[in-house]
Amino acid sequence: MITVPPPESGNDRVLSLIDRLVEPADQGLRTLFRVHQSTRSYPADGIDDTVDQPATRRKVISLMRINHSGEVAAQALYQGQALVARNPVLRESLLEAGREEADHLAWCSQRIGELGGRTSLFDPLWYAGSFAIGALAGLAGDRTSLGFVAETERQVVEHLEGHLAELPHDDRRTREIVNQMSADEARHGHNAMQAGGAALPPLTRALMKLTAGVMTRTARWI
Repeated sequence: MITVPPPESGNDRVLSLIDRLVEPADQGLRTLFRVHQSTRSYPADGIDDTVDQPATRRKVISLMRINHSGEVAAQALYQGQALVARNPVLRESLLEAGREEADHLAWCSQRIGELGGRTSLFDPLWYAGSFAIGALAGLAGDRTSLGFVAETERQVVEHLEGHLAELPHDDRRTREIVNQMSADEARHGHNAMQAGGAALPPLTRALMKLTAGVMTRTARWI
């Protein structure tokens, strides 16, 4: 959960570069080698699986592969922003939000596995590119960084709503996962704005959407 950072004081512990790099290195390895475990219940627990036709299975796998890639990118964005955050409270809030979203990564991976699918071969590329974007957003200042979180989450919620429209109506297992992810993303975006996020310029928002579109179109198939 992203909280409002208090005024900075001279008593905050200054982290060394090594200190700051430990968390992103650990999270990067966990993300790319899929060793995350959910800290919350799997939303699809207790729901019968109705996806049995090959064509339907392929479609659901492709949608969840996109979502998994999006969560890989989300982990990297939070890590990149946290690495350069000036305020230590904001830094820890970004890291905590990333840890919470690691549940999404685990859920997507589990659902893909249930359906006999695989994750995107380009996950390392999504991670590296998103980490760089997150760091650049963070360097622009804490308010811009929070605004970037809010806009990212707004676009993700929009994207997940589109997936709900594409999913088979009787696939309640996948729908429960996507619905919970969407609720979490909306909350993170709201918290970021409440914490002082600044609205991003229209051009920046458009470029973010264009970049996300490249990833989603690629991850759908590869």
